[in-house]
Amino acid sequence: MKKILFVASECVPFVKTGGLADVVGALPKSFDKKEYDVRVMLPNYRAIAPKYRENAKCIYYFQMDNRVYVGVHQLELDGITYYFIDNEQYFGGMVPYYDLYQDLERFAYFSKACLSALPLIGFRPDIIHCHDWQSALVPVYLNTVFQGDEFFRGIRTIMTIHNLRFQGTWDVGHIKWVSKLPDECFVPGRLVSPFQDTSIPQNSWNCSMMRGALTYCDYITTVSNTYAQEIQTPAFGDGLDDILAWRRERLWGIINGIDYDIWNPSKDDKLVANYNTKTLKKGRAANKKALQKELGLKEDENVFTIGLVSRLTDQKGLDLIDNIMDRLCNMNINIVVLGTGARNYEDMFRYYEGKYYNKVRAKICYSDALAHKIYAGCDALLVPSAFEPCGLTQLISLRYGTIPIVHEVGGLKDTVKPYNEFDGTGTGFSFRNYFSGELLDRINAAYNLYTNNRKEWENMQKRGMKEDWSWTNSSKIYMDLYNRM
Repeated sequence: MKKILFVASECVPFVKTGGLADVVGALPKSFDKKEYDVRVMLPNYRAIAPKYRENAKCIYYFQMDNRVYVGVHQLELDGITYYFIDNEQYFGGMVPYYDLYQDLERFAYFSKACLSALPLIGFRPDIIHCHDWQSALVPVYLNTVFQGDEFFRGIRTIMTIHNLRFQGTWDVGHIKWVSKLPDECFVPGRLVSPFQDTSIPQNSWNCSMMRGALTYCDYITTVSNTYAQEIQTPAFGDGLDDILAWRRERLWGIINGIDYDIWNPSKDDKLVANYNTKTLKKGRAANKKALQKELGLKEDENVFTIGLVSRLTDQKGLDLIDNIMDRLCNMNINIVVLGTGARNYEDMFRYYEGKYYNKVRAKICYSDALAHKIYAGCDALLVPSAFEPCGLTQLISLRYGTIPIVHEVGGLKDTVKPYNEFDGTGTGFSFRNYFSGELLDRINAAYNLYTNNRKEWENMQKRGMKEDWSWTNSSKIYMDLYNRM
């Protein structure tokens, strides 16, 4: 039996700020428990709901380095064993992330504590599967500081990049101080770029935890095939394209999936009417009217309703939407926005809600229930991201029969097949160049099809709903990777 340890900073249902949590929560459940013993290790944030924190049992505690406390709590849930690294100084806040300067120290501690705990809790994984920069020092510690211990020799590591934009980057002086890694890690080509200007003092060199992981891990995965190719180029590589291109033979692109038990329109208890491909028309009409009523919009099945469920950040293409919002609101359209993020984008959507109150609703909050209703009640979903490693919203929209309108990058390109009016194929609308005019053109194409050819629109909805974007296919690729190691 293969023993796998997932190490990550968030995981559904305990704590979530983005798609990382969905992946870490769903992927371990997709493996055959007779062949794979998959466990998950997380920080024991105070923000975790009491029903989980109070049921997790402290199975060990010890001191690490200069008498720094490490507690290990354990919880069994849905057949998966979860370990929580406990330290009130680092994880006692009410939010999972602070500012980057503090987070570098917190997650350096977390990475080292995860490895230190393993021999004490009696679990020796064959593979440690790390997710994003918060666990990036695990492969570095494992192959340097911990190699003197026989217990750790032979353990292999995988680093999964969920978003390369976030790397855990600061200067050498600070990262060396918080990590206590040996000097050998801070030479050009390891945690430091091989192109670093060495004429300046070493403590001022740029240093990246993610670069360290990419250098020391055995395999690298990212969350779509297209993104795996994109990040080997300067345009998408965020300064790490050199190491990714160099290690391309060990770089795998594996598309994310979604949990089909949670995202299931035929059983979703958050909807006023459940539906499948056979009851699509009636079910979605009922959910659309319920959504319009809840949001105070005019209840009209024929109004083309566009949804946006997203973090409100520069990555998500919101500047394109800003450029065309006035023109969209001159059409027979409703626009529903759900999300939080940068203040300028939150205020932007509040402004448009005030300006076009009969057409626009901006819910600047996190609401899982409302997200389900938007996926079931909107006709189309906007995902015009400047870059998108994978994206889960377009997968959910396909599952619910909501037509995605996407920018052809990363996982969006891999998962949404562009509509072809001549042969009646495709599952959504896509545009190639990051330009507001192209986005508007695709929205107009969707609007015209919805308005003038409802039968073809329904056929496209059904094609999307019949596709399988569960973890079934992707987990097989991960199993292949695990078995190669």
